[in-house]
Amino acid sequence: MVPLAGMNRHYRYLLPLTIIICGFSQAASAQQAKPQPVARLISAAPVNSAPRTVSPPVSPSASPTLDQANAIERRAFDQTNAIRAQNGLPPFTWDADVCRMARDHSESMSRENFFAHTTPDGKRLRDRAGLVGILGFSVLGENIAYNQGYEDPGAFAVERWMQSPKHRANILSPEFRAMAIGSFVAADGSVYLTQTFITR
Repeated sequence: MVPLAGMNRHYRYLLPLTIIICGFSQAASAQQAKPQPVARLISAAPVNSAPRTVSPPVSPSASPTLDQANAIERRAFDQTNAIRAQNGLPPFTWDADVCRMARDHSESMSRENFFAHTTPDGKRLRDRAGLVGILGFSVLGENIAYNQGYEDPGAFAVERWMQSPKHRANILSPEFRAMAIGSFVAADGSVYLTQTFITR
């Protein structure tokens, strides 16, 4: 694994778990308590079928190209492809529709206060794909992450994904050919990331 620049020194205090990775600590000082970084991850198994029929797309937003990716999304995308290259795999191409879907999901997790692949109203990964017009694919998968207090949240998420077998399996899967990251930064600085993989 390539060392990632800009990693917060508190990283060493986080303990990895298989599916959900959490880090939490409290300052013991009675004076100025300094917030500590936190992080969580979760992975969805690949889906090998077309989406079921859903309502028409609800988001009028455009599908962002790689040039329109924000700094967090671009960093995570580049780090993921660097890891694939180290493992002898071809790089992912950027899928603009997938980015739109991923951004929508990251924003929904923040605004609706949940952290999962299924939305509170029951929409699963394949349903969310249908809502942005992805009506056919051979395989679809997803990693999500939440962190707060890190200088390089995109690279940090990729590093943590690589420490978890399920997340790592998605990143290194030869089945997936395209991918995009969608991020959302909440008012309190919390960063939600959705990394969605697809082969059409």
